[in-house]
This record gives sequence, C-alpha cells and structure tokens, in this order.
Amino acid sequence: MSSAPSGENTIQKENFFPTLGDVADRTDALKGDEGEDEDKQMQEIESLCMRCHENGTTRLLLTTIPYFKEIVVSSFRCDHCGHRDTEIQSAGEIQPKGVVYTVHLLTRDDLNRQLVKSNFATLSIPDLQLTIPPGRGQINTVEGIIRDTVRDLNISQPVRRVMDPETGKKIDEMLSVLRDLINMEEEEEDDGGVGIDDEEVKKPTQHSEEQGEHTEKPFKPFSMVLDDPSGNSFFAFNESPSDAQWNMRAYNRTFDQNVTLGLVAQPDENGNANPVQTENGEVPLDEKHKLTSMEEFEQRRKQDGEVLPEEVFSFPSTCSSCGHALETRMQQVNIPYFKDIIIMAANCFACGYRDNEVKSGGSIADKGKRITLKVEDEEDLSRDLLKSDTAGLEIPEIDLNLQPGTLGGRFTTLEGLLNEIYTELSTKVFRTGDSLTSGIGQINNEGQKGERKFETFLKGLKDCISASRPFTLIIDDPVSNSYLQNLYAPDPDPNMTIEEYERTFDQNEDLGLNDMVLEGYNKEAEGTA
Repeated sequence: MSSAPSGENTIQKENFFPTLGDVADRTDALKGDEGEDEDKQMQEIESLCMRCHENGTTRLLLTTIPYFKEIVVSSFRCDHCGHRDTEIQSAGEIQPKGVVYTVHLLTRDDLNRQLVKSNFATLSIPDLQLTIPPGRGQINTVEGIIRDTVRDLNISQPVRRVMDPETGKKIDEMLSVLRDLINMEEEEEDDGGVGIDDEEVKKPTQHSEEQGEHTEKPFKPFSMVLDDPSGNSFFAFNESPSDAQWNMRAYNRTFDQNVTLGLVAQPDENGNANPVQTENGEVPLDEKHKLTSMEEFEQRRKQDGEVLPEEVFSFPSTCSSCGHALETRMQQVNIPYFKDIIIMAANCFACGYRDNEVKSGGSIADKGKRITLKVEDEEDLSRDLLKSDTAGLEIPEIDLNLQPGTLGGRFTTLEGLLNEIYTELSTKVFRTGDSLTSGIGQINNEGQKGERKFETFLKGLKDCISASRPFTLIIDDPVSNSYLQNLYAPDPDPNMTIEEYERTFDQNEDLGLNDMVLEGYNKEAEGTA
C-alpha cells in the first residue's frame, strides 16, 4: 500500500504574475545580495529604438493588478536619444462579452479617475467629436490621456500647417479645447522625451513670480466613452458602482469584432466560416420541436395546447462569444403561486461558451411590484429567485444598488444571485492594496480612500452571502415579472412584503409603453386612408 505524499514533497506552482507589492518586497530583499542579477524581478531585452534606430533596453514585468487582471508592463529606454515609452498588455483571457463605460466628468477632481485601456479599446469624447482608435495598452488617468493626445497631435502640427492648412487649423482648434479641459498651457507640452536625459526629465511647469500666477480656468464638464470588445478595459468609479456619473454596459460582440480579436476565422470566398455542429451528449429533438425563430414559439404559446410545460423547443441563433451558428433551446416552466416563465439555454460547440436567460411568459402587468425581504439566516439564502431583465436590486445596508438590466434575467437562488454580483463587481476594481501606491502622481489620498471604501463594500457583500449579518433585499420590477419564493406559502411570509405601485411616466417611457396604441388604432388608420 502506497503512503500519501507528505507536505514536504508537495510542489507549489510558481506564481508568474505577483502583485506589485510582492515585487517591491522581493526587490528590497535582494538589495546588496550577490545573486541580485540572477533573481531580478524584471526581464531586460535589448531592442531597437524607433526614433534613432540604435539599440535600447526594454524591461518587462509580469504582474497582477488586484481584483482586475494579469498584465505585462513593458518600459523602453534608449540611452542614445533619450526616448522613453511604456505600454501594458493584457495577459488574461478575452472576456465573454465586450464592455462600454460611459463616465460624466463634472469637476476637476474627476480628471484623476484611473482607466485601463487595452490595445483593442476605443476611447472617445462625444462632446468634441474626438475618437482615439485602438492602439497600445495604457494605465493612466483622464488628464494623462488628454495630455498624451495633445502631445501626439502637436508633434506633426508644424508640417501639417504647411502641407494641409485647413486640417492644421481644425487640429489647432481641437488642441485649444483639449488644453482648456485640463487647464494646460502650451509651454507644458513635451515631445515624449526625445533628446532628454533621465536626470533632466521635464518636471511639471512651475510659474515664477515674474511670469505671474497661473490662473485656473473654469472647468467645462464633458463625457468620456471607453468601448472595448475584448472586455479587458476598465474606467474607475467613485467609491462604489452606484456612482451616478459612472455607467457600465456589457454587450455581445459582432462577427467582425470576433474576427478582429482572432476568435473566429475570416469567411472564405464562398462566405463559409461556421463549422457544422454536432450534438455532443444532448438529447436530439424531433423536427416539430425545431422552430425557425422565437416569434414562432410565441405564436404556438398563444394557441391552447400547442406548448406543454415539459416540452423543449429550439431555434437557430448565433454564439455571442465567437459568432458561430448554434441552437438555442427553450422550455416553458410554471412557478407555483406566480406565472409561466421561459428558460433559454445556449451551448456553443465551437468555443465552449454557455449562456442561459429567463424571460417572462406573460403580458406586461398594469402595475409595478416591489419585493422587500428581511434576510436573517442561511435558510433565507436558499429561496428561489426570479430576477427579470427589467428589475433593479438594492441592499441598503451595504449601499448596493443595481440598475435594471444588470446581469439580465436570472432564475437562481438568492445566494446564487449574490455570488454572481460579487464575482461581477470584484473583477472590476483594478487598484487596491499595494497597487494603490504604484505610479507617482497618478492617484491622490482621496482616490486611496475611495478604493479602501470599495474594499469595505466587497467585505460587506461577502458577509451578506454567508448570512453572517442581517440585511434587507429590495427587488423593484416595474413590470412585475420578478419572483421571490415564499417559504410559508400559501400563508403570508412574515419576513417578506410585496407592494404594487403605479409606474411613473419615465418608467413607461423606458419600457416603450407611452407610444403604444392599444385601442382605436384601426379607426385612426381608416381616417388617414
């Protein structure tokens, strides 16, 4: 009989992506050691300088930004011309969905918001009709991004003013507006370090008394939109995701975006790009259960006896991850003391992506519904929960407020939904712990307080998931398509209250109900004929 392996023989997997704090601690420990050169935390590679075409040095650091992703930080320096450059690349996987961040910058303090821009991301300022196309990855602030844009546009301006005066004039007007946004003077611009030694790095401009004090211009609010089809970019919020100036929206990538990311092969001359899928282990459906679209399923549901609760149907669709054709299966399920719902599930055999969604099987209710539950123990976490895609969710004790549409429709338990929320939010914080102090001048004490407060928020959410603290759950659904299990049914639940309310005009507008004409539209059509 073989004995179990001892703990001494257990081989621990080496972490190739330590945090910046761990790298700093190891570097300090190596100072003065003879083996420092062999144990350097950064890798140095000799590479070509694109300015003077001499050899420079590129330093690579593999690191992890806590609660975000693994990245590769590269820094280049040329000793011959003084050119310097930095760049980041995502070392993690491409996310299942793309993401769009919209942030409204209302005060000058908002210029200190941090953002991670991957090499697939597009950054735009709609107020100025300015779009920064996909390029090198960056970790920077809003002010830093605008400064880099001013510098890059200004480099070729002398030549552009001569060769194309009309375009040069328009860019000069754009540069003037960008400088005003960040209160930047023309003499503060630099050329990226060409011909400047490290000891002579240009520091922030200091205005002498002879020049007079630099007058700060009034701040002009504007918006920024960060669109990344790879899902590996991030725009910082203020303290928590309930920040009124911050909005995040996930979306399904288009086929062309999947081709750009390298997830899908380009179509051949005949336009064929989708492989034929086989049903690996799935129960095959007969022809009468294979529909052409979701609309055909709805038509069958309206006919009595056409759709039974245990029947499974399918219709052709497209994988939102890779763009290949697949079959989406759906089944009508009855929830006791509630209504019929439709569960849809998709499984892509090309890339392995899986998804499920819940839709209401009934009509839009006349009133909205607000469900309030006092959670006191672990038994409450096991309640079945249906959250429709129009429902918002709130936990006042930890300042959690999810807008309608977040996470889509879900049919799970209360514990399962909270775990999904924790997973979604914990991957969106990219500067916590030791990474807060990385990058001189890129974050202030107020930013550190905001990140610490969000860490406290995540800890509170974790306590709610384990039921180690009582909390209140509020589900607000303007179309009454959400459900929370009553453990005492058919008797009233002492810990749960359900109230109906009249929808506001704005809620009806968001749902598209204000423009719907349900009565008399035939007469109107006859009158206009």
